[in-house]
Amino acid sequence: MSSKENTKQANKKRSQWREVWRMLKKNKMALLGLVILCILVLLALFADVIANYDTVVIKQNLGSRLQGPSAAHWLGTDEFGRDIFARLIHGARVSLKVGIVAVGISIVCGGTLGALAGYYGGKLDNIIMRIMDIFLAVPSILLAIAIVSALGPSILNLMVAISVSNIPRYARIVRASVLSIRDQEFVEAAKAIGASNARIIFRHIIPNSLAPVIVQGTLGVASAILSTAGLSFIGLGIQPPAPEWGSMLSGGRQYLRYAWWVTTFPGVAIMITILSLNLLGDGLRDALDPRLKQ
Repeated sequence: MSSKENTKQANKKRSQWREVWRMLKKNKMALLGLVILCILVLLALFADVIANYDTVVIKQNLGSRLQGPSAAHWLGTDEFGRDIFARLIHGARVSLKVGIVAVGISIVCGGTLGALAGYYGGKLDNIIMRIMDIFLAVPSILLAIAIVSALGPSILNLMVAISVSNIPRYARIVRASVLSIRDQEFVEAAKAIGASNARIIFRHIIPNSLAPVIVQGTLGVASAILSTAGLSFIGLGIQPPAPEWGSMLSGGRQYLRYAWWVTTFPGVAIMITILSLNLLGDGLRDALDPRLKQ
């Protein structure tokens, strides 16, 4: 491929992404989700600047336990006198990290398996997809619980458990996209000029299969954050005293009647994060759907 053709292809891709951004800007709810998500990411990135981890987030102060929201503690304190707002923003770092890394692993592994199954077909396709069907037969949260129980609770094992349980989903999505792409003219042209199968898969087929993966990945981060909170709630995720929204819910549920803020604000943080990701995912789905472009 000549440099002129490479330039044309790059300009085409840039124009496609500009069109996606133009469509996304028309969706006010998707923009709202993007703004909320950006705020959460900024809070997570600058959590150490806002509140010191050791002295505010971890250190106990029993003299200030279960204080309601005030000027000193915007969202109140928990059962150990720790500032809930500080723990929430540090917990956002944990939840977003686990969600993004776990979904990234799922997309890479599942996407590769789905691309191989869809491109080669035959026995390889049958073997890969039957293995994926076995994984899909087990509810993802139960599979994650089994993996974490076997490996032990830690942030690394949590990422592995959530990513493994979601690999089949991305494998099926990529396989379906590859089946619709592999017989198109640009793939036949690549074969005609002698491109290897690996080059065709990773240079031509997978990039053209990314639209549904991006949408599902955005929604998958929300699902992974919810799974992280659920596993931490039952004691199989991030272990105390490290801040994590699910473990904060679990620790404060016994004080719900007379210290509502201990559980309410972590629950609201989970709800807002998942809502923002769902709004953004719906907006991306509409922006990337060629049938909605006029």
